[in-house]
Amino acid sequence: MAKKNIAVVMGGYSNEYLVSLKSGQLIFDELDRELYNVYKIHILREGWFLIGQDDKRFSIDKSDFSVQLEGQRLKFDVCFNIIHGIPGENGLLQAYWDTIGQRYTGCNFYQSALTFNKKDTLAVLSKYGIPAAKSIYIRKGQAFCEKEIIDSLGLPFFVKPNQSGSSLGISKVKTAAELTHALQLAFQEDDEVLIESFLNGTEVSVGVVDYKGKTIVLGITEIISKNDFFDYEAKYEGASEEITPARLDEATKQKIEEIAIKAYDSLGMSGFSRSEYIIMDGVPYMLEMNTNPGFSPASILPQQAKIYGISIKDLCGNEVQKALARP
Repeated sequence: MAKKNIAVVMGGYSNEYLVSLKSGQLIFDELDRELYNVYKIHILREGWFLIGQDDKRFSIDKSDFSVQLEGQRLKFDVCFNIIHGIPGENGLLQAYWDTIGQRYTGCNFYQSALTFNKKDTLAVLSKYGIPAAKSIYIRKGQAFCEKEIIDSLGLPFFVKPNQSGSSLGISKVKTAAELTHALQLAFQEDDEVLIESFLNGTEVSVGVVDYKGKTIVLGITEIISKNDFFDYEAKYEGASEEITPARLDEATKQKIEEIAIKAYDSLGMSGFSRSEYIIMDGVPYMLEMNTNPGFSPASILPQQAKIYGISIKDLCGNEVQKALARP
């Protein structure tokens, strides 16, 4: 049987592109070379390229996502999407691939666009009985009353860009004087901001994937940040302790697993996902869902897969096989 051509697509247009390059490298290294010809694709602000030997760049033809390589036109059976942020996690790339008839891993453009929007995700999931923090939504340029926000949410609270990843632009506001600066930071990342009440509890990260026809929880990881919250430094620069499996009693563990699977299935998800929750008084409150979570060797999802007993090769191979089976 002829080997399938697989493009591992990494990079992106946001500040998360460096993390994506590390995630993509791991998947590129782990995909089974007996089954696939594996190629590395960088989608960056300066252009779209296949990265060949000695890091030589070959431009991607955007009319059909092909590339001229060694005198031949190379097309891909599947694109393995591991871009964090824009355009691979907000639906833009998926919509483009749908238009040209290109198969890809993970969820489709609608699920990507929805889950990249924190406010809309939580609004949809509230209909399925999944709790979230109390929040206020502000658009750039919109008038707001500082006193009303503080009276409604209490201090401290969190200010977050509505559509952004890797905790970029998030602040914990402890005094009224800090609100203006926090909003400025958040608006640097997005034109919409979510202000959320502080949930004082245990933070966990839950990996969920559809594996061999079944939605499974890969694992629950307890996050203990050395900073005020699980920010960029805590995520990627070692300023946190991550305990897998999380130190939870069996009843709480079951409750989180049920909610995580319900959220995944309710949204019609496919592929990798990592959801963040705060457990307060035994209740898991959802913060957000990531549809292209970090996948570098230090990332949470690969750690969870290892403990679950699924190799990275099998986990990634399962994604490719699902994509190949799509019409």
